Amino acid sequence: MRRYTIDNFAQLIDHTNLQPDATRADMERLCDEAVRYHFRMVAINPVQSALCAELLAGTDVHVGAAIGFPLGQISVASKVFETRDALRAGANEIDYVVNLTEVKAGNWDYVTEEMAQVVAACREVGATSKVIFETCLLTDEEKLRLCDVASEVLPDFVKTSTGFSTGGATVEDVRLMRGRVDARVGVKAAGRIRSAQTFLSMVGAGATRVGATRSVTVIEELRALMEEAGTDYLEV
Repeated sequence: MRRYTIDNFAQLIDHTNLQPDATRADMERLCDEAVRYHFRMVAINPVQSALCAELLAGTDVHVGAAIGFPLGQISVASKVFETRDALRAGANEIDYVVNLTEVKAGNWDYVTEEMAQVVAACREVGATSKVIFETCLLTDEEKLRLCDVASEVLPDFVKTSTGFSTGGATVEDVRLMRGRVDARVGVKAAGRIRSAQTFLSMVGAGATRVGATRSVTVIEELRALMEEAGTDYLEV
């Protein structure tokens, strides 16, 4: 087990607003909360990359753009262009959705090439890359094969979910992905993580990054647990 302070927990969190009707005021609030709570990243749609980079200038909070979001059903060339465009605008982390049609078809050469090209575009500028599986739509065999592809390509993270489909992260999926993917690849849990207890279960299963829209609630609940225990850390 490892000891986590509030700041340690906050540094695991990608503070998220991917709603299609998010306003400038929403982005300002998201970035302000990210700075105040010291979250690792804000997760936003690519069009908001420049704004969030401006709002977060001079801080260590990263800007993460969601690529091919939320369906993943655009061409490899489109994903690479969208990735590079977001990076030029100020993003320094990329979460992209795999092409689930090709996964279901068992077209692993396509899936590998797509992952390699998006990851390469991130590496060109030293940006962090994350691959979204959308586990709720996959069989365990498909999840494991995607982990094998990731073990070959080596993105920085594999990620469970967009949060926009029929389900989100589960402890079982996080544990399965952590057990299969190369140790150099982190695991991000995302989708319907709305409480401290759910957050802790994901970290306990092996998640090294967690995406959440209710990040402030999670942190405040964690703080309350520490205060109740009379300590400034929790062991997970």
